[in-house]
Parts: sequence; structure tokens; C-alpha cells
Amino acid sequence: MALVRLCRDCGAEPPEVARRCAQCGSTRLVAHPELGALAIAHIDCDAFYASIEKRDDPTLADKPVIVGGGKRGVVAACCYVARLSGVRSAMPMFKALRLCPDAVVIPPDMAKYKAAGREVRRLMEETTPLVQPLSIDEAFLDLTGTDILHKGPPARTLGLLARRIEREVGVTVSIGLSYNKFLAKIASDLDKPRGFAVIGRAEAESFLAPRPVGLLWGVGAALQRRLAADGITTIGQLRAYREQELVGRYGSIGRRLYRFARGEDDRRVDPDAPTKSISSETTFAQDTGDGALIEAELRPLCAKVAQRLVAAGLAGTTVTLKLKTADFRIRTRAHRLDRPTQRAEVLLETALLLLARELDGTRFRLVGIGADGLVPGREADPPGLFDQQLGLGSASISSSRALIVKSL
Repeated sequence: MALVRLCRDCGAEPPEVARRCAQCGSTRLVAHPELGALAIAHIDCDAFYASIEKRDDPTLADKPVIVGGGKRGVVAACCYVARLSGVRSAMPMFKALRLCPDAVVIPPDMAKYKAAGREVRRLMEETTPLVQPLSIDEAFLDLTGTDILHKGPPARTLGLLARRIEREVGVTVSIGLSYNKFLAKIASDLDKPRGFAVIGRAEAESFLAPRPVGLLWGVGAALQRRLAADGITTIGQLRAYREQELVGRYGSIGRRLYRFARGEDDRRVDPDAPTKSISSETTFAQDTGDGALIEAELRPLCAKVAQRLVAAGLAGTTVTLKLKTADFRIRTRAHRLDRPTQRAEVLLETALLLLARELDGTRFRLVGIGADGLVPGREADPPGLFDQQLGLGSASISSSRALIVKSL
């Protein structure tokens, strides 16, 4: 199959021997035999929060920038300069500053980041209606059938979209292009920042074979350990097993392992894919095991989650409590409600009951609350059932507080 080449900056198709684009002079060329036939993309903004801060303050351009809380917080985002020192997202701030003492630390400005994210989303949706957001700064796009509209193949359209985002929003993006979502997501991480990576059908299996099983979506640390115990550490080793064997050994995720190991993924890009959870969390100024102090932090978190549920027209069927211990171990505890809710009182009451069981002398540095198992908001808190639900009556509130006092 002939190699197809594309200039990422102007969309021209330079000849196979060219090292730079004759039309614009760019050396940012991408080449792949299937470049003209692939249409599923994953676009991820590069170091988004830090990039917005550098955009708004040019004096930060060459400096290591960390976006996050104080010394007791964690790194929300960091630029690539900071990453050279080993700083990573979700790293404790004290550790990040130890690795990169010259870093400029900036408190998060979520309103500003969300505004920029909306601009990026708008440009994506002007390119194709099939945009499935994953977060504020990344999304899947399906450009199938857009060739006539954009006067060129999806790869060319994506290159021009990246340039437009850079020009109009002031941030760079990395693009992964393939024939399904699973591989497009992997590809977008291969060439950061300002990347454009392609994984075609012809090389999918050979590309995946030597990679660790942890690359597969849904394979966390626990499953990696189970697979390793069975002698499976690479994706290629998974292909030695029949689907029935993997399902029998690992349950329903075995089916996903079988298909992903072969580069198969039939999930479509769904603009209406439902939000799976709504949550909020905070880090304490000091580690604490005091139930009253933790409750005081939980109250505004529950109110925030309830407001977001109402704004999104959703209701939660499950309440999840998240706690991070002083040594950075995470505990999550969940309770399924009798009826879906949007009420802060229900979230708080349930969280307090879950919290009571965790007050064993452990000191915590973070608490979070989440509403999961989301359903349409019209199903929330049916009239007449309000006082019967977990977390609503004053008696049950007193009961949960008594449990906390007893635990202390």
C-alpha cells in the first residue's frame, strides 16, 4: 500500500521524498499507508491547565509551571518543563516541589479552564457533530463521511483543526487517529506534545503485542497482578487464550481483554454518552481523624454535588465516599440508595454513615463525595418517599452523628 503523506500545518500532500512541505515550508509531516482511510480520532489538549496559564502570562513560557494547591495539596497539572524533573499530575505537592524547587505554583482557576475548554469543544463540534467529550480537555471525534464537507480526508481536517485550536484558543493538542476509539486513545499519547500519531489496521496487532497489559482500558493494578500471576504481562500473551478461557478466568472483562488484544473495539463515538458520576473533593489543611471536622468539610461538598446534579438534570442512585489517608492510600466506600436523589441532605446523611465505619483512628488528608449510577433527574426523590429514604429524616441524621461520636 502506498504511503500517504500530509502536512499537519497547511493540509498539503507533499511527495513521498519531501522532507518539508513545499507549500508552507513546514517539517511537521505525517505519513501512513492508511492515512486517507481512518476517521476515528482522540484529541487531547497538551498540559491544558498549565498551557492556559502560560498563554495568559508569556513570562512563564520557558519556566516549570505547576497548577495545584498549597504544600498539602496535589498537582492538578504541570507543564512539560516541569515533567522533565519528574513532576506528574496527582503527585503530592511537597514531592513535586522537592523534584522541581524552581517551579512556579499557580492555584487552579477552574472558571478560566472551563471557558477555554468550551472554546475547544466548539471548534471540534464545528468540525463534526460526532464529538464525545471525556473531560474538559479531551474528546473522541468521528469524522466518517466528512470528506466532501471539508474537501479532504479526516486526517487533513484534523491537522487543520489542531492549528485552529492553537491559533484561536492558544493551546496545543495531540491527535490520535485510528479505526476505533481504543486505538485512537492510545495513539494520542504516542507523540506528545503537538503530536499526530496513527495506528492502522495493518499494524494494530503487531503494535499491541509487546505492550504491557496495563495499556488496555479497564486493566488496573489489581487485574495486572492477577494476569501476571497467570504469566500474562504483555498484550500479545493474551492472544494465546480463547475468549471463553479469559471470561471463565477473569469474568466479563475477559471479553474486553480478548477483543482489545486484537485491536477490536465496536464502541461508537456517542455525543450523548451519559455522565457516569458527579463528585467533589477537598484536601484538609492538616491530617485529621476527627469526625466532626470531616463532616464540616463534607457539607459544602455535598451541596456542590447536589447543585451539579440539578444543573445536569441527573440524579444519583449510589453515594460514594472517598478518603485518602495520611500515607496516600485511598479508601472508597459506596452505598446504593432506595431511590435516586438530587438532595444534598441525602448525600450527606449517607456519607456520614459510611464515614462512621472508617473512623478507626486513621488520619485522613482528603475527603470526597460522589453521586454514581446516574439516572434522569425526573426520577429523583419521589413525593411521599422523601422521609423514607436513607439520609433524610432528622432522626437518621442524629443516628449517624451518634455513630461517629461512638467511633471516636
